[in-house]
Amino acid sequence: MQVRLRFFASAREAMGRSELPFEVPDGATVGALLARLRADYPRFAALPPEMMVSVNLEYRPPDYALGPGDEVAFIPPVSGGGASTMFEITDQPLTAESVADAVRAPECGGVVTFLGTVRSPSRGREVLYLEYEAYPEMAVRKMEQIAAEIRERWGLTHVAIRHRVGRLEVGEASVAIGVSAPHRHEAFEACEYAIVRLKRIVPVWKKEVWADGEQWIGWEGTDEEQPEGAPAGAHP
Repeated sequence: MQVRLRFFASAREAMGRSELPFEVPDGATVGALLARLRADYPRFAALPPEMMVSVNLEYRPPDYALGPGDEVAFIPPVSGGGASTMFEITDQPLTAESVADAVRAPECGGVVTFLGTVRSPSRGREVLYLEYEAYPEMAVRKMEQIAAEIRERWGLTHVAIRHRVGRLEVGEASVAIGVSAPHRHEAFEACEYAIVRLKRIVPVWKKEVWADGEQWIGWEGTDEEQPEGAPAGAHP
C-alpha cells in the first residue's frame, strides 16, 4: 500500500525533499517505517533519535498500524490561527496588539500577551538571523489543543496563538500569544502555560544562522519547566 511521507526542518534537509510517496507492506507500523527509512537513508539515520511521527495530523506511537493513503510526517524535536484568526501560522510580522484584540471580551478583566523575539547572542554565539519552518495544518490543530487545555483548567474565554515562519531578523517577534480571563492571576498563569506547551507539542522549528555556520535548534526544556497544572504526560 502507498502512504504519503512529509519531512520538515532537519528531516527535510536530510532527505533532500519535503514529500515522498512511499510503498509499505499491509499492516506496517510507524516503528517499522521509521526503521526502514533509517536503514535506507544514512543522513536520515544520523538525525537525533527523539524523532516523533504523526499520522494524519496526530502524534502516533511506534506500534500504530498505517493505512492506505495515510499522511505520515516526521517531526524533529520542536523548537519551540481563525475568528480574526485565533490560531495561525503566518509569514507576516506579529504584534502584541493583534493577539490582545483577538481575546478581548466584556467578561474578561485581565488580558495578558506574550511576544517571543529573536535574540543575539544565543548559547554564546552571535546570531545573524533565524529561519522558522512549520507543519501548518498540524501546528494549528495543536494550538487549538492548547487552548482547550487552558479553558478546561482556568475557564478562560479566549486564547490566541500566532507563530511566524520564514526568515526573522534579531529583534523580530516569532510568536505572539494572548489570553483573557476574568482576573489577572489566571491570565498570567495561562499565558505561561501556553508558551511552554507550544514548545512541547507544536511542530515549529528554528534554524540559527551564524557567521560561521547554522543549526536547527529543538526544544531543550525539562520536565521541571512544565508549568503547574500541566496534564500528566503533557509533552511527547
